[in-house]
Parts: sequence; C-alpha cells; structure tokens
Amino acid sequence: MAWSSSNRRAGLPSNWDTIRRRILARDGHQCTTTMRDGGRCPTITGLEVDHIGDRTDHTDTNLQTLCTWHHKRKTAGESGAARRRRPRECRARPAEAHPGLR
Repeated sequence: MAWSSSNRRAGLPSNWDTIRRRILARDGHQCTTTMRDGGRCPTITGLEVDHIGDRTDHTDTNLQTLCTWHHKRKTAGESGAARRRRPRECRARPAEAHPGLR
C-alpha cells in the first residue's frame, strides 16, 4: 500500500511500530491465514499487521499478521461487501437519453 496517497497511517497510535513488532512476534513472523489443507500460509516475507474488525481498535485481539497477498484479498472482499450494502441508486449512473432521440 502506498502510504503517500493514504491517510490511514494518521489514524494509527503513536506506538504503532511497537504494536506491529509485538503482533509479528506473537504470530511467529508468518501469515496467519489458514489454507485448505488446514496449515498456515507459508509466507514469511512481505508481512503486514491487519485489523480483523474495527480499524480504530488496536488491541492485540483485533490484530493479525497477513502476507501482502492475503491482506489485499481480504481488503478487496471487504470493499466489495461495502459497495453491495450501498443503495442501488447510489451505485448506478443516471440514465442518459440516447443521442439520436434528443
């Protein structure tokens, strides 16, 4: 994620780096996603600390370690769900008259 174009970091506590290191150590510096075979994702590089639920809750129980791929996948799923919850009229473009009928 490009922090230069995001204001998300502004909402993090001043001790975020300490919290991040603690969560990474707790999770064994490995992605916590459970794979189909029941094992954990083997990725140990490109790790990010993700908020499981509320983005303003920075407690250890609301944080998990995800690899970049699984973090992007989770975020995309959450974004799609949020878009589907919006009323239809907010999502649709206004109807335009056909140019030949004007």
